[in-house]
Amino acid sequence: MDWSGGALAADYCAQTAARAAPLQVMAIAEPPRWRHVSRMIVVGAVLVVALIALVFGPSWWVQRTMRRHGAERPDFPGTGGEMARHLLDKAGLSDVPVEECPPRQDHYDPIARAVRLAPENLHGRSVTAVAVAAHEVGHAVQHRDGDPFLVARTRWAGGLEHVNRIAFALLISIPLLGVLVKSPALATLQVLAIVALLGARVAVHALTLPLEIDASFKRALPSLQAGNYIAAQDMAGAREVLKAAAFTYVAGALATLIDVARWPR
Repeated sequence: MDWSGGALAADYCAQTAARAAPLQVMAIAEPPRWRHVSRMIVVGAVLVVALIALVFGPSWWVQRTMRRHGAERPDFPGTGGEMARHLLDKAGLSDVPVEECPPRQDHYDPIARAVRLAPENLHGRSVTAVAVAAHEVGHAVQHRDGDPFLVARTRWAGGLEHVNRIAFALLISIPLLGVLVKSPALATLQVLAIVALLGARVAVHALTLPLEIDASFKRALPSLQAGNYIAAQDMAGAREVLKAAAFTYVAGALATLIDVARWPR
């Protein structure tokens, strides 16, 4: 046996390399299970981002459009509230009042037969104020004409509030039933029922989307054009606002899917 220093060093290096080789292979070769987990994490992240975009994207677009055309215009002859009053009187609806409502809750109430505008639209002079006022008056005209979609949505509206409360009750009961029954299958059924109930709200507003489009583009827009209430250079902005107004209910219903605090209201 060669006891020289060079031979000993070479032998030691060979033994160390032999022992380290399996460790290096183990470090490089990723187990298939971890590759699957990593892929699932990426897919899950993509789905979460897509869900957030689907739920909050429409609402963000609606509010962005309203703000973009919400700048005060001193050259406008009147406010959104005055426009609503004028269009109502012109349509033979002088008995329909124009009232103030909380911000971003502009609507026509078919039960009280009242047009309600947010403060910035009731008192403001902007493309948004005038277009939103005309849109809500469009709903009042639909009510006057007995539009079947408006009648159906009015009938369904009360039921939707009960649906939200049932969904909220199911949500808060999941932990309690989980402790008492200890059944994953029951919890799964509860979650599916919640999704179905809240999905019904989105479906109802999607089905009545033609009603909103009619109020914007077959009622409000022709009125604005016929009366020359908005200058030609502002008509493109008015069209954008009317489109956003038509999608307000659908956007709000989508946002409600995640905004749990609004379910019991």
